[in-house]
Amino acid sequence: MALIEITEQTHGVFLDIKYATTDNFTQNPVYAKPHCYLHQEAEALLREAIDIAATLGYRFRIFDAFRPSEAQWKLWNHTPDPEFLADPRRGSPHSRGAAIDLTLVDENGMDLDMGTGFDAFTPLSHHGNREISVEAQKNRILLMGIMTTAGWDFFRNEWWHYQLFNARRLPTFSDTALPESMME
Repeated sequence: MALIEITEQTHGVFLDIKYATTDNFTQNPVYAKPHCYLHQEAEALLREAIDIAATLGYRFRIFDAFRPSEAQWKLWNHTPDPEFLADPRRGSPHSRGAAIDLTLVDENGMDLDMGTGFDAFTPLSHHGNREISVEAQKNRILLMGIMTTAGWDFFRNEWWHYQLFNARRLPTFSDTALPESMME
């Protein structure tokens, strides 16, 4: 398997792996351990995005990346909403190590205002939503500009979600494929 671990030390990002906490839409930890992995192709694009963001004075806070297929089933069983979650029978880009959920952080370590929080399953989370503040709209466009310039595709319903183009060409992975389990 070609998954690479992303750490604060190796990538200069902040990690806030929400599904290892109660601060997510399920209000329960989904992961037992807050690891962050990406497929090697996605990791290369993340490094490019990190460089672009740094040039502009920003860093990233990562909420989720690789999501074992077992975790995708837990999320789907809690909230089977195809507008915001991939049906695990088809496989999620996250379960392929090909997606990342993140936001921009300023030089003071503060998250930029994006108009909603992570995993806000509402139309306010959609790219291009004009019912949020102008500042939040600008911040979303800045994030999208950095990520798409680095080579990422975006999911129109979630301002925080970016993925490889044609992510479904990659296989899904379960927790057992990891060097250290995230689920137990």
